Amino acid sequence: MLRRFLPFILIGVFTTLFLFTIFQNVSWRGLPQAVGLGESDGPSEEEKMHALPDLRTGNPHYEQPAIGEGAFREPKVASNSPYPIGATKPPGSNYTKRLIVPHLKTEDASWIDNELGDLLDTGELTKAIYVANDRSAPLHPPANKGHEVVVYLSYIIDSYDALADVNLFMHFHRFAWHNNELLDTDAAAMVRHLSPERVVRDGYMNLRCHWDPGCPAWLHPGALERDPEKMEEVLVAEAWAELFPLDPIPGVLAQACCAQFAVSRERIRELPRQRYVVLRDWILRTELSDYVSGRVFEYLWQFIFTAAAVHCPSMSACYCDGYGFCFGSPREFDYWFELRFRRERYRAELRVWREKAGLIEAAREGSKNGRVAEEAALDVPMIGRNTWLEARLGELDEEMERLKREAFRKGRDPRQRALEAGRAWSEGDGF
Repeated sequence: MLRRFLPFILIGVFTTLFLFTIFQNVSWRGLPQAVGLGESDGPSEEEKMHALPDLRTGNPHYEQPAIGEGAFREPKVASNSPYPIGATKPPGSNYTKRLIVPHLKTEDASWIDNELGDLLDTGELTKAIYVANDRSAPLHPPANKGHEVVVYLSYIIDSYDALADVNLFMHFHRFAWHNNELLDTDAAAMVRHLSPERVVRDGYMNLRCHWDPGCPAWLHPGALERDPEKMEEVLVAEAWAELFPLDPIPGVLAQACCAQFAVSRERIRELPRQRYVVLRDWILRTELSDYVSGRVFEYLWQFIFTAAAVHCPSMSACYCDGYGFCFGSPREFDYWFELRFRRERYRAELRVWREKAGLIEAAREGSKNGRVAEEAALDVPMIGRNTWLEARLGELDEEMERLKREAFRKGRDPRQRALEAGRAWSEGDGF
């Protein structure tokens, strides 16, 4: 009996294997391990590897594990990305870099030429400035939709065969709160200091080092209740099914905000050009608003370029290996930001003191006899407190600047950068 049906069984088996092979081939990427829809209890054990409690800046209760005899003992962040480590060039080699920036016709992005003109003149940096709402501009997207998303994808599609070694995707603002604080929130400084080796080695680098907002566990695509601070959260699951139909919906999506990142040529080309066309078509066709569709993509970029749902690398290593500011350890790194927190608190107090003193002076000048009535409802500032605050602010500024200079000096040492990044290094490796 079995022999009679054996040919049909064999045909069924080979057909199944054939279809499975085709399925794997048409998959835009292999299926990564991920938790399923609706699992909103937090990141999986594998995802937690990306979410180490490294330096929650400004948290007075944070305690870094002891560091003995100067040894660097920060836990290493292991990546669950299936992509291999990128091959860097020999030490001293040049990397081509291109800055991709979207802006509206009415918005000024002249800081790029003004602040980075020397890099542009020497060819160390090139630019691709897209005007989102001007079809007559040399570079423009097919439509102004999804905030920066359509421009970023349009650049990849337009330049797929002529990408730079390092491609920096940034907003048009020079100064913004979401830029890196150690670099004075200056986009120009971030471009200058960015390590091309870090980008090429990792393939993808979020340009913001700070976790807040976005890490360690930000969006839960399976959430059923709307969070007013994450209005895109409940929409991600539906969008995911359309964007990544062959990938299971992860329980957590997380990376530091705010859609500014650098990607190597090789990592972009891990996906075929047509895949980016499909992603852009979704943005152009979706009924979601410009704002919401842009927010949805803000926490998808890391998945597109790393195949990992959570991308929360060490903040101290990001600053050290990514920008060349190496404080020696997470403890010293956090100390600098504790000083900054204290400075901002003193500045706020001094501002309030001066406002109170100004009200007193105004009331005195407005009175007939130059004196303020005792019953006047004015809060009198503490005498001499302003002098004390000004002195402390001066000391903090001096200490912070000294530590920053020292961190920059340490960052010139390629061995130190490797040490703080938790990666292997051999003499002559360069960065």
